[in-house]
Amino acid sequence: MKYHVSFDLDFKRNKSKGIYIAFEGIDGCGKTTQAERLTQYFRSKGMSVVKTREPRKEGLVGDLVHKVLKGKIKFPTAALQYLFSTDRVLNQEEIIIPSLEKGKIVISDRCFWSAVVYGILDKGKDYYDDSSANQLLVIHSILSMYHQFTVPDFTFYLKIPLETSLNRLKTKDDTKEIYEDRGKLERVIKNYEGLFDRFKDEITVIDGTRPVEEITKQIIKITEKKL
Repeated sequence: MKYHVSFDLDFKRNKSKGIYIAFEGIDGCGKTTQAERLTQYFRSKGMSVVKTREPRKEGLVGDLVHKVLKGKIKFPTAALQYLFSTDRVLNQEEIIIPSLEKGKIVISDRCFWSAVVYGILDKGKDYYDDSSANQLLVIHSILSMYHQFTVPDFTFYLKIPLETSLNRLKTKDDTKEIYEDRGKLERVIKNYEGLFDRFKDEITVIDGTRPVEEITKQIIKITEKKL
């Protein structure tokens, strides 16, 4: 027997005095660079800033996630996002929420939006669709110990073409991660496009092919309106 479940749900909003900023995009889009530049800018203004990333590389779960991403440990693809979500819950509880409550600016390299985009890929879907997205949003929000992850005040999606990503990844000194191949990156781009189409009010698209300095200035101009 099949059962139909339907309801409306808003995201858990940041009600603290701090500001939560996250960067999203495919590998090589410049998330880490912009997160660092924005951190340096706000600190130069005398503001208290906490920089984080998801998934993390430290801690019991973060170390396991990092080894899975590097292909050092085999893990069922359908279970990957549950592992990432465990790390995300710990990051929210230990770093993000306490920092926001203290009025700090939190800048994150990825957030829970990645669970939707990459979760669809891990479940074998070739592209974003509403039914898969709905399922993943429910699993990674309502059923978490927080009931929902806090949505960033600003989410910037750094958009770049597939070939740009591949060319930038060639210059990496680090070991290749499991998502860093042409086929997977192409599907991730399609999933991000679907995510943005559905959640335009939550995500700001930035042209990631522009000069680094220009991108930073655009992001600062947008975020300072709320400071």
